Amino acid sequence: MEPEDLLAIGEVSRRTGVPISALHFYEQLGLICSTRTAGNQRRYRRHMIRRISLIVVAKRLGISLDQVGEVFTTLPLDDTPTQADWKRVARLWREEIAARRKQLENLQRELTGCIGCGCLSLNACRLLNADDELAAEGPGPRRI
Repeated sequence: MEPEDLLAIGEVSRRTGVPISALHFYEQLGLICSTRTAGNQRRYRRHMIRRISLIVVAKRLGISLDQVGEVFTTLPLDDTPTQADWKRVARLWREEIAARRKQLENLQRELTGCIGCGCLSLNACRLLNADDELAAEGPGPRRI
């Protein structure tokens, strides 16, 4: 296949593992695009497979479709992205992933002690949250 060849929606679904209904949804959100045949059937350029694969990976990492959309605004939608385009996306996501890693490390550290709600250790909470001061800040965990 040539880079400019068009793929039917069923082929894109098969190759990415993404249901056709999700492809329609991603297209409605502007994350991917297609062209239409004379018979009004969707056709996707091959580079959409990479965009769709990145959406799948982002979802696995807990990155929202809104965040994916923000990053994808830096990529051309109607032309094959260059290596520089993909490096820019990688850099943006590297920062997001580093921030998420830090949040998870903080959560792990807090779970070994106390997260400020009293549910893990009442003895530790008496030391870290004397007189239940954190209750004044509202419901839910406060130290994460």
